[in-house]
Amino acid sequence: MILKFKQMTTACTLAVMLITSAAAEVILTPTEIDQTLAHGPWPMKSAADPSNRVSGNPSAISMGKDLFSDPLLSRDGSMSCATCHDPKRDFSDAEPRAKGRILLDRNTPSLNNLRAHRWFGWGGTSDTIWGQSILPILNPDELNNDGENLKRSLQSSVFAEPYETLFGTLADQPPQHVLVNVAKALGAYQETITTGQTSFDRFRDALESGDMKAASAYPEPAQRGLQIFLGRGRCVFCHSGPAFTNAEFHDVAIPYFIEPGRVDGGRHAGLKQLLNSPYTLDGAFNDDPKKAGAWALRNVRSNHANFGIFRVPSLRGASRTAPYMHDGSIADLEAVVAHYNQINTERLHADGEAILEPLELNTGQVGDLVKFLHTLGDDRETASTD
Repeated sequence: MILKFKQMTTACTLAVMLITSAAAEVILTPTEIDQTLAHGPWPMKSAADPSNRVSGNPSAISMGKDLFSDPLLSRDGSMSCATCHDPKRDFSDAEPRAKGRILLDRNTPSLNNLRAHRWFGWGGTSDTIWGQSILPILNPDELNNDGENLKRSLQSSVFAEPYETLFGTLADQPPQHVLVNVAKALGAYQETITTGQTSFDRFRDALESGDMKAASAYPEPAQRGLQIFLGRGRCVFCHSGPAFTNAEFHDVAIPYFIEPGRVDGGRHAGLKQLLNSPYTLDGAFNDDPKKAGAWALRNVRSNHANFGIFRVPSLRGASRTAPYMHDGSIADLEAVVAHYNQINTERLHADGEAILEPLELNTGQVGDLVKFLHTLGDDRETASTD
């Protein structure tokens, strides 16, 4: 009996030692742990989009996916959505600026996790995914199409039958309605484009469940980088929540000159287009009779501070979507951190982002922050071990 008791005591002591050892490898403070928990859980739960009657419809998702990669959406059959938003490149294109029929002004944003956003496009030109999907179809520098030509193309294509199953007889519908319906099928598909769980998410979930042994598997350099992200770097001010974005617009001292004599107005230009668009939550094509969410559009106002500010992207999967910023001017994550490390605050609006100041990180701290950012995009690399 005494021997058995000693064995039990030894086992308990070893267990406590193991737990203590594991806990010691989680270097976050209780406050930092609370902040970390606010960045999940992931994936986020989301309901169907009430403004799009085919949101969540499997047939619409399938049709939208096929349309996304089909050149039928372009007037001359030479381009598709996937030309710039390449699924093999995380729905981006690895180019500094998108290449449509001409070199466009902005970097191609990834379509990952669109449901996490309130506004769409670098300048917030739309307040729905389906509304944003209309813009490249109509843009003469991109797909260069219109409702009438799109309707004719659909009628003689393999998409005629699935379209009519979802939306009714093509021949009876005005071209503008056909355009909107196609965009809603595209939107139903794009809503499904999400990134998976990463090593950060496993760390975060382990902290929430109190499994410190599992949490300790998260590399200490990444934990130090997370501490910088949450604290000294104040990155969390803009990159908050499960999707690591506040879904709004900010000035981060990136020049908005496209070329001599021409500037990118950012949110200021985006609002002008948004407020004049019929394809919004406050418009006739919204399928939600309650028009939920239209309040944001009704209350938004353009002012000088909107000029040259751009939408905050999600950091999930960002390690796979270089180059960065609205103009693709920063080549990699190391250069992004270097930009914030020595940010020129004189480039900021006088009424802009007082939160930003040079980080002044040393080489080791820069490496830690980059290591952390990579753990927001390692879902593919770690998928086999999940």
